[in-house]
Amino acid sequence: MGMIQARPGPARGLLLTCLCLLLACATSAWAAPTLGLGATTGEVALAPYMSYRHDTDASDGVEDAWRRVGNGVFAPLPRSDATFGFQNGAFWFHAAIINENRAEPRWLLVQAYPLSDHIDLYVRYPDGRIEHRAGGDTLPFAARSIRYRHPNFLLDLPVGQRVELLIRVQSQSSMQVPLVLYTPSAFIEMSRDAQFAIGLYYGILLALFFYNLVLWLVLRDASYFWYLFHIGAFGLVLFCLNGLGFEYLWPDNTWLADKSVPLSISLALVGMHQFARVFLGLGERWPRGNAVSIAAIAAFVAFGIAAIIVPYRIITQAVSLAVLASIIWITIVSIVALRRGYAPARLFLLSWSMFLAGTAVFTLVAFGVLPKSFITEYGVQLGSALEMLFLSIALSYRYASLRNENERIVSDANLMLERKVAQRTSEVRNALAQLEEAHARLHDSSRRDGLTGLYNRTYFHEAFERMLRECNDGGKPLSLLMIDLDHFKSVNDEHGHLVGDDCLRWATQRIGRALRPHDALPARFGGEEFVVALPGHDLHAAVAVAEAVRQSLIAEPCISNGDTIRMSASVGVHTIEPGTIDDIDDAFQIADQALYSAKANGRDCVRSSVSAA
Repeated sequence: MGMIQARPGPARGLLLTCLCLLLACATSAWAAPTLGLGATTGEVALAPYMSYRHDTDASDGVEDAWRRVGNGVFAPLPRSDATFGFQNGAFWFHAAIINENRAEPRWLLVQAYPLSDHIDLYVRYPDGRIEHRAGGDTLPFAARSIRYRHPNFLLDLPVGQRVELLIRVQSQSSMQVPLVLYTPSAFIEMSRDAQFAIGLYYGILLALFFYNLVLWLVLRDASYFWYLFHIGAFGLVLFCLNGLGFEYLWPDNTWLADKSVPLSISLALVGMHQFARVFLGLGERWPRGNAVSIAAIAAFVAFGIAAIIVPYRIITQAVSLAVLASIIWITIVSIVALRRGYAPARLFLLSWSMFLAGTAVFTLVAFGVLPKSFITEYGVQLGSALEMLFLSIALSYRYASLRNENERIVSDANLMLERKVAQRTSEVRNALAQLEEAHARLHDSSRRDGLTGLYNRTYFHEAFERMLRECNDGGKPLSLLMIDLDHFKSVNDEHGHLVGDDCLRWATQRIGRALRPHDALPARFGGEEFVVALPGHDLHAAVAVAEAVRQSLIAEPCISNGDTIRMSASVGVHTIEPGTIDDIDDAFQIADQALYSAKANGRDCVRSSVSAA
């Protein structure tokens, strides 16, 4: 505002016009090729013929989308693959089709991913007529054109006419939109083969389940139970991910269709971690790793509960990331168990490597890291089938290993009896050593005050006599501090003796902190009175130490039972010069007189024997 802009000259204006034209040509240069459906075409993927736009705030209506198609705003699919991971907003896809197969005027459009929430299909014919179809798992299963696990739409494609498809997809799940166009006969063949493969997979799972169920009922081994739990839970996961749960178990319950995926994944991961923990014996071989696995189990129980109330997008992304973390963790614990000599862990690791590879690939597809293909889509089924076969063998191998281990234990029993004698002898020796150590600790505790942990008055007398002799022999001074907490009786009267004890312990810590830089010997002399010996300190140095003790006590209050109690102390200082006194009682009496002088001068101060005199 208020600025004057220069008017571009003719040359500059011409340049800007050319740049705008070049930019417009660049944005509209690409257009998806029109798909021609020939007489031999039975199945064709739409990805190479589609363009797309990400409507990040999901604000565009269908008229806006058609207008953007006409303006060339839509872009080619990255990698010719409609897999984008977890995304906000809505995705629009456009394709143009010309049906040149006179024998097939009706086609079936299938989205080969069952978990999308909202799918809107708009079909525009040359005469301007637009037909709208809706799909996704927010609608009852019966709303689909054909009762099939993947969303699908029947299309009327007049021969020789250019028909445009505009598809809008919005979902809290992973944004995967692999659209495939089938003739009715090609779809029947595809669905037959797919259902056969799925039936074969679940047949293997059921056979393994009942075989190991019999073994568990006979052996009562917890590993077999958690293996059964793992088979059942993971079978439920794939039942939901493949759209079979919505098709066969809850076709009218769209809420359960939405929540079943994170719930089943959480349940499967609980079984996965628990089976690995029990099979590998982490409690004995790696206690820390066992604790981490238990924490992971608790986390997935919490995920399962949260799946009921937390939005699908948030909980599914969190659980999917946790799947990758679980894959890494189970690999780590398998390697640790193997390196610690547990032979069945080798077969366990081989089994899990197949399953974990398939699961990791499936998860990376969900996040849009890998493109969607037959291997990435069905790798988890192939890997899990092989994994469960090998795990069944691993369980048998583990049972044989345990049986051999029991036989070895029985054969080693005689040797263990001989070692017991030597062990008992060693234990007796250790017990005697512990008794001597306990006696030493008891002797030391008899010299200490039970409340503060400081040395008591008796020990201080003995130690002070030795210090006095050493100072006299070495020609060094020996100073004595008498410390008395001010008004301590009022603390006990107002707050109780328990608070008073806390204050004494607090004062001990503060005094000890102030004496730490010095070679001092503190002791509790009785009640709220403390005494400190300072070898090698003259009167000036001893007064400085005493002042540091006093400042330490008043620096901050004592907090006990919610009460804030201000503490202070009066300190008396006396220094014994070498050769001047031999009777320690005289030294105590002089220091005590200095203490009373400090109290007489208003407390919370330091007085020496010189100043008191």
